[in-house]
Amino acid sequence: MGRVTVRRPVRKLTEGGQTRRADLLAAEEPLELRVGGKSLAVTMRTPGHDVELAHGFLLSEGVIASKDDVFTARYCDGVDDQGRNTYNVLDLTLAEGVAPPETGVERNFYTTSSCGVCGKAALDAVKLKTRFAPGESTFAVSTEVLAGLPDTLRKQQRVFASTGGLHAAGLFRADGSLLAVREDVGRHNAVDKVLGWALLEGRVPLSDCGLLVSGRASFELVQKAAMAGVPFLAAVSAPSSLAVELAEENGMTLVGFLRGTSMNLYTGDQRVLEPAGV
Repeated sequence: MGRVTVRRPVRKLTEGGQTRRADLLAAEEPLELRVGGKSLAVTMRTPGHDVELAHGFLLSEGVIASKDDVFTARYCDGVDDQGRNTYNVLDLTLAEGVAPPETGVERNFYTTSSCGVCGKAALDAVKLKTRFAPGESTFAVSTEVLAGLPDTLRKQQRVFASTGGLHAAGLFRADGSLLAVREDVGRHNAVDKVLGWALLEGRVPLSDCGLLVSGRASFELVQKAAMAGVPFLAAVSAPSSLAVELAEENGMTLVGFLRGTSMNLYTGDQRVLEPAGV
Protein backbone atom coordinates (compact mmCIF):
# COMPACT_ATOMS: atom_id res chain seq x y z
CA MET A 1 0.00 0.00 0.00
CA GLY A 2 3.02 2.28 -0.03
CA ARG A 3 2.35 3.49 3.51
CA VAL A 4 4.99 1.52 5.40
CA THR A 5 7.27 4.55 5.72
CA VAL A 6 6.74 8.31 5.93
CA ARG A 7 9.19 11.13 5.18
CA ARG A 8 9.40 13.97 7.68
CA PRO A 9 11.76 16.96 7.89
CA VAL A 10 14.28 16.77 10.73
CA ARG A 11 16.91 19.08 12.18
CA LYS A 12 19.92 16.97 13.15
CA LEU A 13 22.36 18.26 15.75
CA THR A 14 25.89 16.86 16.09
CA GLU A 15 29.21 18.03 17.52
CA GLY A 16 30.15 19.17 14.04
CA GLY A 17 27.08 21.37 13.64
CA GLN A 18 23.57 20.92 12.39
CA THR A 19 21.81 19.95 9.18
CA ARG A 20 18.26 19.84 7.91
CA ARG A 21 17.12 16.86 5.88
CA ALA A 22 14.27 14.44 5.30
CA ASP A 23 14.07 11.52 7.72
CA LEU A 24 12.36 8.22 6.97
CA LEU A 25 10.00 7.07 9.72
CA ALA A 26 8.16 3.79 10.22
CA ALA A 27 4.45 4.40 9.63
CA GLU A 28 2.01 3.79 12.47
CA GLU A 29 -1.75 3.83 11.89
CA PRO A 30 -4.76 2.35 13.69
CA LEU A 31 -6.39 -0.80 12.38
CA GLU A 32 -9.86 -1.67 13.58
CA LEU A 33 -10.62 -5.38 13.37
CA ARG A 34 -14.25 -6.38 13.08
CA VAL A 35 -15.83 -9.83 13.04
CA GLY A 36 -19.25 -10.04 11.41
CA GLY A 37 -19.52 -6.26 11.47
CA LYS A 38 -18.87 -6.06 15.22
CA SER A 39 -15.78 -4.22 16.41
CA LEU A 40 -13.34 -6.56 18.15
CA ALA A 41 -10.10 -4.60 18.58
CA VAL A 42 -8.15 -1.59 17.46
CA THR A 43 -4.40 -1.97 17.21
CA MET A 44 -1.71 0.52 16.25
CA ARG A 45 0.23 -1.15 13.45
CA THR A 46 2.45 -0.57 10.45
CA PRO A 47 0.15 -0.77 7.39
CA GLY A 48 0.59 -3.85 5.24
CA HIS A 49 -0.17 -7.57 5.59
CA ASP A 50 -3.36 -6.61 7.43
CA VAL A 51 -5.23 -9.76 6.38
CA GLU A 52 -2.38 -11.86 7.77
CA LEU A 53 -2.45 -9.81 10.97
CA ALA A 54 -6.18 -10.40 11.37
CA HIS A 55 -5.88 -14.15 10.78
CA GLY A 56 -2.94 -14.39 13.18
CA PHE A 57 -4.81 -12.41 15.81
CA LEU A 58 -7.88 -14.66 15.61
CA LEU A 59 -5.65 -17.75 15.66
CA SER A 60 -3.79 -16.56 18.76
CA GLU A 61 -7.10 -15.78 20.47
CA GLY A 62 -8.39 -19.31 19.83
CA VAL A 63 -11.20 -18.14 17.53
CA ILE A 64 -9.96 -19.95 14.42
CA ALA A 65 -7.63 -22.87 13.70
CA SER A 66 -7.37 -22.85 9.90
CA LYS A 67 -7.84 -20.51 6.94
CA ASP A 68 -11.13 -22.28 6.18
CA ASP A 69 -12.58 -20.83 9.38
CA VAL A 70 -12.69 -17.40 7.73
CA PHE A 71 -15.15 -16.92 4.86
CA THR A 72 -14.19 -13.39 3.77
CA ALA A 73 -11.95 -10.51 4.82
CA ARG A 74 -12.57 -7.06 3.39
CA TYR A 75 -11.76 -3.44 4.06
CA CYS A 76 -14.72 -1.21 4.83
CA ASP A 77 -15.72 2.26 6.03
CA GLY A 78 -12.80 4.31 7.29
CA VAL A 79 -12.51 7.37 5.01
CA ASP A 80 -10.29 10.43 5.34
CA ASP A 81 -11.36 14.09 5.10
CA GLN A 82 -11.33 13.79 1.31
CA GLY A 83 -13.56 10.74 1.24
CA ARG A 84 -10.79 8.28 0.36
CA ASN A 85 -10.66 4.85 1.99
CA THR A 86 -7.99 4.75 4.68
CA TYR A 87 -7.83 0.94 4.65
CA ASN A 88 -7.83 1.08 8.43
CA VAL A 89 -10.99 -0.97 9.05
CA LEU A 90 -10.94 -4.69 8.25
CA ASP A 91 -14.07 -6.84 8.64
CA LEU A 92 -13.86 -10.64 8.72
CA THR A 93 -16.79 -12.98 8.23
CA LEU A 94 -16.35 -16.35 9.88
CA ALA A 95 -17.29 -19.53 8.06
CA GLU A 96 -20.55 -21.22 8.87
CA GLY A 97 -20.36 -23.14 12.14
CA VAL A 98 -17.39 -21.18 13.53
CA ALA A 99 -18.28 -19.64 16.87
CA PRO A 100 -17.77 -15.87 17.15
CA PRO A 101 -15.22 -14.49 19.65
CA GLU A 102 -16.27 -14.65 23.27
CA THR A 103 -16.87 -11.42 25.14
CA GLY A 104 -13.58 -11.81 26.99
CA VAL A 105 -11.64 -11.46 23.75
CA GLU A 106 -12.94 -7.94 23.17
CA ARG A 107 -10.62 -5.08 23.97
CA ASN A 108 -11.46 -1.99 25.96
CA PHE A 109 -11.15 0.78 23.39
CA TYR A 110 -7.76 -0.04 21.82
CA THR A 111 -4.65 -2.16 21.97
CA THR A 112 -1.36 -0.27 21.81
CA SER A 113 1.41 -1.25 19.41
CA SER A 114 3.52 -2.50 22.32
CA CYS A 115 0.96 -4.58 24.21
CA GLY A 116 -1.41 -7.19 22.91
CA VAL A 117 -3.20 -8.18 26.12
CA CYS A 118 -3.25 -5.00 28.23
CA GLY A 119 -6.73 -4.08 27.04
CA LYS A 120 -8.42 -7.40 27.77
CA ALA A 121 -11.95 -6.84 29.02
CA ALA A 122 -11.70 -9.82 31.35
CA LEU A 123 -8.51 -10.84 33.12
CA ASP A 124 -9.59 -14.49 33.19
CA ALA A 125 -9.62 -14.48 29.38
CA VAL A 126 -5.94 -13.62 29.13
CA LYS A 127 -4.67 -17.17 29.52
CA LEU A 128 -5.83 -19.39 26.68
CA LYS A 129 -5.57 -23.12 26.03
CA THR A 130 -4.06 -24.10 22.70
CA ARG A 131 -5.78 -26.55 20.35
CA PHE A 132 -2.34 -27.85 19.44
CA ALA A 133 0.37 -29.40 21.62
CA PRO A 134 3.78 -27.71 21.25
CA GLY A 135 5.29 -30.06 23.82
CA GLU A 136 4.83 -33.09 21.58
CA SER A 137 7.07 -31.68 18.85
CA THR A 138 10.51 -33.22 18.26
CA PHE A 139 11.77 -30.06 16.54
CA ALA A 140 15.38 -29.29 17.53
CA VAL A 141 18.04 -26.75 16.53
CA SER A 142 21.80 -26.69 16.96
CA THR A 143 23.52 -23.88 18.85
CA GLU A 144 25.43 -23.08 15.66
CA VAL A 145 22.19 -22.48 13.76
CA LEU A 146 20.74 -20.42 16.62
CA ALA A 147 23.83 -18.23 16.73
CA GLY A 148 23.33 -17.18 13.12
CA LEU A 149 19.59 -16.50 13.28
CA PRO A 150 19.62 -12.86 14.49
CA ASP A 151 21.90 -11.78 11.63
CA THR A 152 19.78 -13.73 9.15
CA LEU A 153 16.65 -12.02 10.45
CA ARG A 154 18.27 -8.58 10.39
CA LYS A 155 19.22 -8.97 6.72
CA GLN A 156 15.53 -9.40 5.88
CA GLN A 157 14.36 -6.43 7.97
CA ARG A 158 14.18 -4.06 5.02
CA VAL A 159 12.09 -1.35 6.66
CA PHE A 160 14.11 -1.51 9.89
CA ALA A 161 17.26 -0.89 7.84
CA SER A 162 15.69 2.34 6.57
CA THR A 163 14.01 3.56 9.74
CA GLY A 164 15.42 1.70 12.76
CA GLY A 165 11.88 1.68 14.13
CA LEU A 166 10.34 -1.74 13.64
CA HIS A 167 10.19 -5.08 15.42
CA ALA A 168 10.47 -8.31 13.46
CA ALA A 169 9.28 -11.89 13.76
CA GLY A 170 10.45 -14.80 11.64
CA LEU A 171 9.61 -18.47 11.30
CA PHE A 172 12.71 -20.64 10.92
CA ARG A 173 13.49 -24.24 10.01
CA ALA A 174 15.93 -26.50 11.82
CA ASP A 175 18.63 -25.62 9.28
CA GLY A 176 18.29 -21.90 10.05
CA SER A 177 16.50 -20.90 6.85
CA LEU A 178 13.61 -18.47 7.27
CA LEU A 179 10.16 -19.34 5.98
CA ALA A 180 8.72 -15.86 6.42
CA VAL A 181 9.58 -12.55 8.10
CA ARG A 182 7.23 -9.74 9.03
CA GLU A 183 7.93 -6.29 10.50
CA ASP A 184 5.73 -3.96 12.52
CA VAL A 185 5.90 -1.17 15.09
CA GLY A 186 4.30 -3.63 17.52
CA ARG A 187 5.96 -6.87 18.64
CA HIS A 188 2.65 -8.69 18.86
CA ASN A 189 1.58 -7.40 15.45
CA ALA A 190 4.75 -8.72 13.81
CA VAL A 191 4.06 -12.12 15.38
CA ASP A 192 0.39 -12.07 14.37
CA LYS A 193 1.38 -11.24 10.79
CA VAL A 194 3.86 -14.09 10.47
CA LEU A 195 1.48 -16.57 12.16
CA GLY A 196 -1.31 -15.33 9.90
CA TRP A 197 0.92 -15.98 6.90
CA ALA A 198 1.47 -19.55 8.11
CA LEU A 199 -2.25 -20.07 8.64
CA LEU A 200 -3.10 -18.86 5.14
CA GLU A 201 -0.38 -21.12 3.74
CA GLY A 202 -1.88 -24.14 5.51
CA ARG A 203 1.18 -24.62 7.75
CA VAL A 204 -0.57 -24.52 11.15
CA PRO A 205 0.16 -26.23 13.50
CA LEU A 206 3.77 -25.10 13.23
CA SER A 207 5.26 -28.12 14.99
CA ASP A 208 8.25 -28.20 12.63
CA CYS A 209 9.26 -24.54 13.01
CA GLY A 210 10.69 -22.11 15.49
CA LEU A 211 9.75 -18.47 16.03
CA LEU A 212 12.41 -15.76 16.34
CA VAL A 213 11.58 -12.27 17.64
CA SER A 214 13.84 -9.24 17.49
CA GLY A 215 13.02 -7.97 20.97
CA ARG A 216 12.06 -9.43 24.32
CA ALA A 217 9.92 -12.50 24.95
CA SER A 218 6.77 -11.55 26.82
CA PHE A 219 3.86 -13.64 28.07
CA GLU A 220 1.74 -12.62 25.09
CA LEU A 221 4.33 -13.72 22.53
CA VAL A 222 4.77 -17.13 24.16
CA GLN A 223 0.99 -17.54 24.20
CA LYS A 224 0.67 -16.59 20.53
CA ALA A 225 3.37 -19.12 19.64
CA ALA A 226 1.66 -21.82 21.69
CA MET A 227 -1.71 -21.14 20.07
CA ALA A 228 -0.11 -21.82 16.67
CA GLY A 229 1.63 -24.97 17.91
CA VAL A 230 5.12 -23.46 17.77
CA PRO A 231 7.45 -25.50 20.03
CA PHE A 232 10.46 -23.15 20.00
CA LEU A 233 10.65 -19.41 20.71
CA ALA A 234 13.95 -17.53 20.54
CA ALA A 235 14.39 -13.86 21.43
CA VAL A 236 17.37 -11.56 21.15
CA SER A 237 16.44 -9.93 24.47
CA ALA A 238 15.08 -10.96 27.86
CA PRO A 239 12.00 -13.04 28.68
CA SER A 240 9.61 -12.16 31.46
CA SER A 241 8.89 -14.47 34.38
CA LEU A 242 5.39 -15.22 33.07
CA ALA A 243 6.81 -15.98 29.64
CA VAL A 244 9.10 -18.62 31.13
CA GLU A 245 6.28 -20.11 33.23
CA LEU A 246 3.93 -20.32 30.25
CA ALA A 247 6.59 -21.83 27.99
CA GLU A 248 7.28 -24.48 30.62
CA GLU A 249 3.57 -25.26 31.03
CA ASN A 250 3.23 -25.80 27.28
CA GLY A 251 6.38 -27.88 26.92
CA MET A 252 8.00 -25.23 24.76
CA THR A 253 11.65 -24.29 24.40
CA LEU A 254 12.39 -20.67 25.29
CA VAL A 255 15.74 -19.07 24.44
CA GLY A 256 16.57 -15.53 25.49
CA PHE A 257 19.47 -13.12 25.03
CA LEU A 258 20.32 -14.79 21.72
CA ARG A 259 23.39 -12.82 20.70
CA GLY A 260 25.90 -14.70 18.60
CA THR A 261 27.16 -17.80 20.36
CA SER A 262 25.83 -16.53 23.70
CA MET A 263 22.29 -17.44 24.75
CA ASN A 264 20.23 -18.37 27.79
CA LEU A 265 18.18 -21.58 27.76
CA TYR A 266 15.17 -21.13 30.04
CA THR A 267 12.97 -24.11 29.19
CA GLY A 268 13.02 -27.13 26.88
CA ASP A 269 16.78 -27.68 26.78
CA GLN A 270 16.31 -30.93 24.86
CA ARG A 271 15.54 -29.02 21.65
CA VAL A 272 18.87 -27.18 21.70
CA LEU A 273 21.58 -29.41 20.25
CA GLU A 274 25.10 -28.72 21.47
CA PRO A 275 28.32 -29.80 19.74
CA ALA A 276 29.79 -33.10 20.92
CA GLY A 277 31.94 -32.75 24.01
CA VAL A 278 30.25 -29.57 25.29
